[in-house]
Amino acid sequence: MPRQLGDLEDAVMTRVWQWNRPVTVREVLEDLQQERSIAYTTVMTVMDNLHQKGWVRREVDGRAYRYTAVSTRAAYSAALMNEAWSRSDNPAAALVAFFGMMSAEQREALQDAMRIVLPNLSGAPGPPSGERADERADERADEPARERAEDPADGAGPEAGR
Repeated sequence: MPRQLGDLEDAVMTRVWQWNRPVTVREVLEDLQQERSIAYTTVMTVMDNLHQKGWVRREVDGRAYRYTAVSTRAAYSAALMNEAWSRSDNPAAALVAFFGMMSAEQREALQDAMRIVLPNLSGAPGPPSGERADERADERADEPARERAEDPADGAGPEAGR
Protein backbone atom coordinates (compact mmCIF):
# COMPACT_ATOMS: atom_id res chain seq x y z
CA MET A 1 0.00 0.00 0.00
CA PRO A 2 1.53 3.35 -0.98
CA ARG A 3 2.34 5.78 1.80
CA GLN A 4 0.66 9.15 1.89
CA LEU A 5 2.68 12.22 1.02
CA GLY A 6 2.25 13.58 4.54
CA ASP A 7 3.82 10.43 5.96
CA LEU A 8 6.81 10.83 3.67
CA GLU A 9 7.13 14.54 4.49
CA ASP A 10 7.14 13.62 8.17
CA ALA A 11 9.77 10.92 7.63
CA VAL A 12 12.00 13.41 5.79
CA MET A 13 11.52 16.14 8.39
CA THR A 14 12.25 13.65 11.18
CA ARG A 15 15.66 12.99 9.68
CA VAL A 16 16.41 16.67 9.17
CA TRP A 17 15.57 17.34 12.84
CA GLN A 18 17.43 14.27 14.12
CA TRP A 19 20.62 15.00 12.26
CA ASN A 20 20.48 18.69 13.17
CA ARG A 21 22.73 19.69 10.28
CA PRO A 22 22.32 20.49 6.58
CA VAL A 23 21.39 17.30 4.69
CA THR A 24 21.30 16.27 1.04
CA VAL A 25 18.58 14.41 -0.81
CA ARG A 26 21.02 11.50 -1.25
CA GLU A 27 21.60 11.21 2.53
CA VAL A 28 17.87 11.21 3.28
CA LEU A 29 17.23 8.75 0.44
CA GLU A 30 19.84 6.28 1.71
CA ASP A 31 18.40 6.41 5.21
CA LEU A 32 14.79 6.01 4.01
CA GLN A 33 15.79 3.06 1.80
CA GLN A 34 16.68 1.12 4.95
CA GLU A 35 12.93 1.04 5.69
CA ARG A 36 11.28 1.06 2.25
CA SER A 37 11.87 1.14 -1.46
CA ILE A 38 11.80 4.73 -2.66
CA ALA A 39 13.11 6.67 -5.65
CA TYR A 40 15.60 9.53 -5.53
CA THR A 41 13.18 11.75 -7.46
CA THR A 42 10.44 11.11 -4.91
CA VAL A 43 12.64 12.26 -2.02
CA MET A 44 13.86 15.21 -4.10
CA THR A 45 10.26 16.25 -4.82
CA VAL A 46 9.27 15.96 -1.15
CA MET A 47 12.25 18.04 -0.05
CA ASP A 48 11.47 20.63 -2.71
CA ASN A 49 7.84 20.72 -1.50
CA LEU A 50 9.04 21.22 2.08
CA HIS A 51 11.22 24.08 0.84
CA GLN A 52 8.29 25.65 -1.04
CA LYS A 53 6.16 25.37 2.12
CA GLY A 54 8.86 27.10 4.15
CA TRP A 55 9.73 24.18 6.44
CA VAL A 56 13.31 23.85 5.20
CA ARG A 57 15.77 26.25 3.63
CA ARG A 58 18.32 25.11 1.10
CA GLU A 59 21.75 26.18 -0.02
CA VAL A 60 23.63 25.08 -3.11
CA ASP A 61 26.53 22.72 -2.42
CA GLY A 62 28.22 21.78 -5.68
CA ARG A 63 25.54 20.18 -7.86
CA ALA A 64 23.19 19.47 -4.95
CA TYR A 65 21.26 21.33 -2.30
CA ARG A 66 21.75 21.02 1.44
CA TYR A 67 18.51 21.38 3.40
CA THR A 68 18.13 22.68 6.96
CA ALA A 69 15.01 22.82 9.15
CA VAL A 70 13.69 26.30 9.85
CA SER A 71 11.16 25.29 12.47
CA THR A 72 10.75 22.94 15.41
CA ARG A 73 8.84 19.69 15.35
CA ALA A 74 6.26 21.29 17.67
CA ALA A 75 5.59 24.18 15.27
CA TYR A 76 5.41 21.77 12.33
CA SER A 77 2.91 19.53 14.16
CA ALA A 78 0.80 22.52 15.20
CA ALA A 79 0.65 23.77 11.61
CA LEU A 80 -0.42 20.33 10.36
CA MET A 81 -3.18 20.17 12.98
CA ASN A 82 -4.32 23.68 12.13
CA GLU A 83 -4.37 22.87 8.43
CA ALA A 84 -6.47 19.75 8.99
CA TRP A 85 -8.84 21.55 11.35
CA SER A 86 -9.32 24.47 8.97
CA ARG A 87 -10.55 22.07 6.27
CA SER A 88 -13.51 20.97 8.38
CA ASP A 89 -16.97 22.27 7.57
CA ASN A 90 -17.79 21.93 11.29
CA PRO A 91 -14.70 22.85 13.34
CA ALA A 92 -16.41 22.29 16.72
CA ALA A 93 -17.45 18.75 15.75
CA ALA A 94 -13.96 18.06 14.43
CA LEU A 95 -12.45 19.15 17.75
CA VAL A 96 -14.89 17.01 19.73
CA ALA A 97 -14.01 14.00 17.57
CA PHE A 98 -10.28 14.76 17.89
CA PHE A 99 -10.46 15.08 21.67
CA GLY A 100 -12.33 11.75 21.77
CA MET A 101 -9.39 10.07 20.03
CA MET A 102 -6.79 11.38 22.49
CA SER A 103 -4.91 9.14 24.87
CA ALA A 104 -4.73 10.00 28.57
CA GLU A 105 -1.23 11.40 28.03
CA GLN A 106 -2.44 13.58 25.16
CA ARG A 107 -5.36 14.88 27.24
CA GLU A 108 -2.92 15.76 30.04
CA ALA A 109 -0.71 17.64 27.55
CA LEU A 110 -3.82 19.48 26.27
CA GLN A 111 -4.76 20.49 29.83
CA ASP A 112 -1.21 21.76 30.43
CA ALA A 113 -1.33 23.76 27.20
CA MET A 114 -4.72 25.23 28.08
CA ARG A 115 -3.41 26.36 31.48
CA ILE A 116 -0.71 28.28 29.60
CA VAL A 117 -2.83 29.89 26.90
CA LEU A 118 -6.12 30.61 28.70
CA PRO A 119 -4.77 33.47 30.86
CA ASN A 120 -3.45 35.13 27.69
CA LEU A 121 -6.77 34.70 25.86
CA SER A 122 -8.91 36.09 28.68
CA GLY A 123 -6.92 39.31 29.02
CA ALA A 124 -5.67 38.29 32.46
CA PRO A 125 -2.09 39.09 33.43
CA GLY A 126 0.57 37.02 31.66
CA PRO A 127 2.87 34.39 33.12
CA PRO A 128 4.59 35.15 36.46
CA SER A 129 8.00 36.80 36.78
CA GLY A 130 8.18 37.96 33.18
CA GLU A 131 8.25 34.35 31.98
CA ARG A 132 6.78 33.91 28.51
CA ALA A 133 4.03 31.31 27.96
CA ASP A 134 5.88 29.75 25.04
CA GLU A 135 8.94 29.26 27.29
CA ARG A 136 6.79 27.38 29.81
CA ALA A 137 5.32 25.27 27.00
CA ASP A 138 8.83 24.46 25.76
CA GLU A 139 9.87 23.47 29.28
CA ARG A 140 6.79 21.27 29.67
CA ALA A 141 7.43 19.69 26.29
CA ASP A 142 10.93 18.77 27.41
CA GLU A 143 9.74 16.93 30.52
CA PRO A 144 7.74 13.66 30.43
CA ALA A 145 6.74 13.90 26.76
CA ARG A 146 10.39 13.79 25.73
CA GLU A 147 10.92 10.70 27.88
CA ARG A 148 7.89 8.95 26.31
CA ALA A 149 8.66 9.95 22.75
CA GLU A 150 10.07 7.43 20.32
CA ASP A 151 12.00 10.24 18.61
CA PRO A 152 13.35 12.67 21.19
CA ALA A 153 14.69 15.12 18.60
CA ASP A 154 12.25 17.99 18.94
CA GLY A 155 13.70 20.40 16.48
CA ALA A 156 16.54 22.44 15.19
CA GLY A 157 16.88 26.01 14.18
CA PRO A 158 14.68 28.97 14.92
CA GLU A 159 10.92 28.87 15.11
CA ALA A 160 9.39 30.06 11.88
CA GLY A 161 5.76 30.56 11.07
CA ARG A 162 4.23 30.28 7.66
